[in-house]
Amino acid sequence: MTVIRATPSLHSIALRHPSPPFRSPVLSAPRRLAALALVLCSSTLVCCALPAFLVLIGAGSVLATALSWWPGLAVLSEQKTVVFGLAAAALLVAGVGLWRSARLPCPLDLQAAQRCRQRRRQAQALYALSCSLFALGSFAAFVLPLLAWR
Repeated sequence: MTVIRATPSLHSIALRHPSPPFRSPVLSAPRRLAALALVLCSSTLVCCALPAFLVLIGAGSVLATALSWWPGLAVLSEQKTVVFGLAAAALLVAGVGLWRSARLPCPLDLQAAQRCRQRRRQAQALYALSCSLFALGSFAAFVLPLLAWR
């Protein structure tokens, strides 16, 4: 849509295109927090659950090869309390952000309201996946070693 406006100083007509409507970012703040929690919870799987699973199925040589390719994996495994602490903090912040954003109203426009509800569901699904990965990693890192020593 083109808007015609007259400029008084030049006594001419200038064509001006209106600015495009505001688009929200691809990842809203709650979705960013949920995605960050997902990344950090995935690191708990890489540091603790994956090595335990590989040893459990008898693939210790695969674990040794992975450690030779990426020696940082051993450092992550040694610092598992820090990794889990960061993941738990990210989960807590993401959970509070999701809880607060769930209380906010969606826009009145029908399409915008549908996108709002869809993004909220996506953020909640990301958060649920993050929580399940964190629980799986916690079980592999802290509970399985206790069961193995019995």
